[in-house]
Amino acid sequence: MTETDQTGKRPRGPKPPIPMTVITGFLGAGKTTLLNGLLKDPSLADAAVIINEFGEVGLDHLFVEGGEEGIVELSSGCLCCTIRGDLVTTLENLLRRLDNGRTERLSRVVIETTGLADPAPVLHTVMQHPYLVMRYQLDGVVTLVDAVNGLATLETQEEAVKQVAVADRIVLTKTDLAEGAAALDPESPLRRRIARLNPAAPVIIAANGEASADRLIGTGLYDPATKTADVSRWLNEEAYRDGHGHSHGHHHPGHDRDHGHGHDHHHHGHDHSHDVNRHGDSIRAFSLSTDRPIPAAALEMFLDLLRSAHGPKLLRMKGVVQIAEDPERPVVLHGVQHVFHPPATLPAWPDGDRRSRLVFITRDLPEAFVRKLFDAFTGTPATDTPDAAALSDNPLAIRGFSGSFG
Repeated sequence: MTETDQTGKRPRGPKPPIPMTVITGFLGAGKTTLLNGLLKDPSLADAAVIINEFGEVGLDHLFVEGGEEGIVELSSGCLCCTIRGDLVTTLENLLRRLDNGRTERLSRVVIETTGLADPAPVLHTVMQHPYLVMRYQLDGVVTLVDAVNGLATLETQEEAVKQVAVADRIVLTKTDLAEGAAALDPESPLRRRIARLNPAAPVIIAANGEASADRLIGTGLYDPATKTADVSRWLNEEAYRDGHGHSHGHHHPGHDRDHGHGHDHHHHGHDHSHDVNRHGDSIRAFSLSTDRPIPAAALEMFLDLLRSAHGPKLLRMKGVVQIAEDPERPVVLHGVQHVFHPPATLPAWPDGDRRSRLVFITRDLPEAFVRKLFDAFTGTPATDTPDAAALSDNPLAIRGFSGSFG
């Protein structure tokens, strides 16, 4: 319950950020059907849905009231917006309505992207904007995959690969059709491909009625039930190391060149390599961890080098880090390509696991390179690898270190 002052009004001050869910997916995968189902859920009655054009999605809800900013109220109580100009303007208009009292509550924003759009620019819109990043908080990305055409789409469309790679939840549609029924099997070619691209995202079967609001929202760092940080659920680190579609015990030439170089793999959550050439998209999904507290300056250098030299290849990164200067308060990291959300500091370790844990999904960026860079900056002993002091003192060493792994 919100505290009130003597006038009965809410006190002035910063409002909690509004959770934002992005729905993306393949052409014809059924986003309209999904949106119509979500809009009927009472838990989204105070939500706003941002779409490109009302006519394109075919919403089957009555429009109650129109607005001059391309915002209408639906009979369910939801607000529905068309993107006018750009997404920033639309998000600012929603905040304006909320702040001047024309909208009483705004519990969530759902953004629907068109067709085979790269979802990264939508995420960057909020993560890079100095005001929006304070008022909105990315909750999760939901990607719809068409069970009939999904494998072919992943083979031919780079954007489709990105959509799956950055997803927090994957909704598999059209499994009720004869041509898509095979995808119900987790060992089917499509499901194995999805698991290789993104081992941590649960696959939800739309035809089984699983694509409900409670399965698709509340997927961010904060558990909607407890309102507290749930790092283990958010990172799902175990999924990156339990063999989702990976090849165990086989060394593939040209990949993971650090195997056998004397690394203490106890510090890492991933000891096996991938057949990265099987489908030609060179996606790696892996995790790194260390028990060593990391100096803040070393972490900053590690992240700066990674995003400045290899940002486009870093599809998504999540992490929780124990900072040497403040070991009792973990720092939460979240990046999509070269753009990182401002780090958040938690008041305490929520799950008792004080290791620094980072999970990555990369493209054309070998796990071996990221691991060696991480080792160098965290002080993990390794053979023939520059340490953090050598790298920070010598820009040429950084460029050489980076370039040697491409």
